[in-house]
Amino acid sequence: MRILMIEDDKDLCQNISLALKQSGWETDCCHTGNDGLYLARIYPYDAIILDRMLPETDGMKVLESLRRQNITTPVILATALDRLHDRIDGLDAGADDYLVKPFAVEELMARIRAVTRRSANLRLSPKLSLSGLSLDPEQHLLEYGTVSLTLSRREGTLMEFFLRHPHQTLPRSQIIAYVWGGCEVEDGNLDNYIHFLRRRLKTVKAPVRLATVHGIGYRLETISPHTD
Repeated sequence: MRILMIEDDKDLCQNISLALKQSGWETDCCHTGNDGLYLARIYPYDAIILDRMLPETDGMKVLESLRRQNITTPVILATALDRLHDRIDGLDAGADDYLVKPFAVEELMARIRAVTRRSANLRLSPKLSLSGLSLDPEQHLLEYGTVSLTLSRREGTLMEFFLRHPHQTLPRSQIIAYVWGGCEVEDGNLDNYIHFLRRRLKTVKAPVRLATVHGIGYRLETISPHTD
């Protein structure tokens, strides 16, 4: 499980991150609302722990922005604001839970388990699709019509990112960040995997293509029936 913690108290963030990692959960920390929004958009987190009082963009605005963009990752608001209307405002804005500081790490972990269980139960179908092409992100299974094939883990993650953002030009830096995380990779690795995916799409004969946007990145788009 991968958790994003958006918290401007760096010591608190480090302590909680260490406790979560000791339980086997990967944890990313950032300390401003803007950084949190960026990470939440490009990584498939299982849950987000969000402070309300943040520099640049406060936690409520971060939460509202995520929900407007249809990012449904479970969010636990963690804040010192404990009045009833604060809790109601947070839940109405799209939070899945509300935790008042100070709190025990064990309680936070229990709440993370609870919101991720609810989120999993609400996922009726994990498949992503475009123009008849579908991908099961968990199985890395790519299907079109009666043809199906299993992608490698890296290919599956790359295809998932494109299917989550169809018809959008995705910068190389965002694609690399999503597929390789914080690892340093050679720029040519992305081009190699784009080549692999293009061959996969050709194999299943799907009416979509990965278009190169020179100087920026790539875009997954539907092929017009009149396109040569």
